[in-house]
Amino acid sequence: MPELEIYCMIGAEGFARLVAAFYRQVPQDDLLGPIYPASDLPGAEQRLRDFLIGRFGGPQTYIEQRGHPRLRARHSPFPINQTIRDRWMRLMDNALREASRPSKPKKSFGNSSMRCLPS
Repeated sequence: MPELEIYCMIGAEGFARLVAAFYRQVPQDDLLGPIYPASDLPGAEQRLRDFLIGRFGGPQTYIEQRGHPRLRARHSPFPINQTIRDRWMRLMDNALREASRPSKPKKSFGNSSMRCLPS
């Protein structure tokens, strides 16, 4: 499946479930927890959700609100190494399993899903 079609398959709700499942794990994680201030967890969750939605074919809210992702520059203040990266990926893998993505395309035809219809 092309990456840009993922939004059509799971919609904003699927990304919301995925990112919420990821951030439920962060506070108690010994490596990632200290990197994320508790006061900014809701903001971090919204930013990741908006980024993923835009990256995988949905509305470009992240770019509209924050500009180009510049991921390297945005993450440069944090001590990210291979161990931290691997832990992030493990938590995201856990979140993917927990979110239990639907296997059928969305049937809603609201504004955000109109872009998913074939031309």
